[in-house]
Amino acid sequence: MLKLDRLSYFLAVAETGSFTRAADRLGMTKAVVSAQVARLEDELGVSLFMRTTRSVTLTEDGELLLGHARQILAEAESAQEALQSKWETPSGVLRITAPLDYGQSFLIPVLTQFRARFPACKVALDLSDSIVDLHSGNWDLSIRLGWLSDSSLKSRRVGSFTQHLVASAALVAQHPAPSCPKDLAGWPFVKNSALREPLSQDFSRGQGAQERIRPDVVASMTTTPAVLEAVLAGLGAAILPDFLVAERLARGELVKLLPDWHLPEGGIHILYAPARFRPPRVIEFAKLLVSAEKERRKL
Repeated sequence: MLKLDRLSYFLAVAETGSFTRAADRLGMTKAVVSAQVARLEDELGVSLFMRTTRSVTLTEDGELLLGHARQILAEAESAQEALQSKWETPSGVLRITAPLDYGQSFLIPVLTQFRARFPACKVALDLSDSIVDLHSGNWDLSIRLGWLSDSSLKSRRVGSFTQHLVASAALVAQHPAPSCPKDLAGWPFVKNSALREPLSQDFSRGQGAQERIRPDVVASMTTTPAVLEAVLAGLGAAILPDFLVAERLARGELVKLLPDWHLPEGGIHILYAPARFRPPRVIEFAKLLVSAEKERRKL
């Protein structure tokens, strides 16, 4: 089978008229050039050059190959330049999967900035609290919140979020103000059933105090935004991330319970689809998300 890389050796000899000058042009020894041309002749089954002690000239078959060789190598160079251009400038469809709450409240504005900065890119966003298989090849990356389990996928922590135990003002008015987690006995709770352990988290205060609540779950929802709406309606209290409740707390629509107690901080991670090279659109989006997360944490 013809190996196209040998055409470059042939072309160098044909254009310089010398194996020595061809070797100088290619930056290798005359013996290597001569061996590659000889192998090309063996593969084609023809003689490409007439060799004498004083000159190297093309045979009729060599003349025929010369035009094709120039065209083939020019096409190969053009293809390489096209690919390099594509990889230098972000383009194509950025395919992301992310949790519904984070996607709706924070990620969509970031993607709007991304599109404004890189108009040659399009976006495909799947919002779901379910974990997708990045090995399927359907996604460039996945945004995951919380604590990652062991994974063979490459990941990058791009930010973090705090958790708040919140309730509506109306619900707070119906119960004595809790001073510690055990005071929440009898409070109704709403949980996100899509999460692995939605309410099994430890509250901490100071150096040693740590308590885990045993909530009375009165309702289960399959998405975090649905849990938020249930809390706003007064159905129950819930543990929700800061990016989802910060504005509601500032406006007084929600009340933070146990403000002197803290819940574990969760991470915001990018998980990358298995690939040897990451397209520029993936690299540039990751940079933009990191920057946006830094700004959010300042607020």
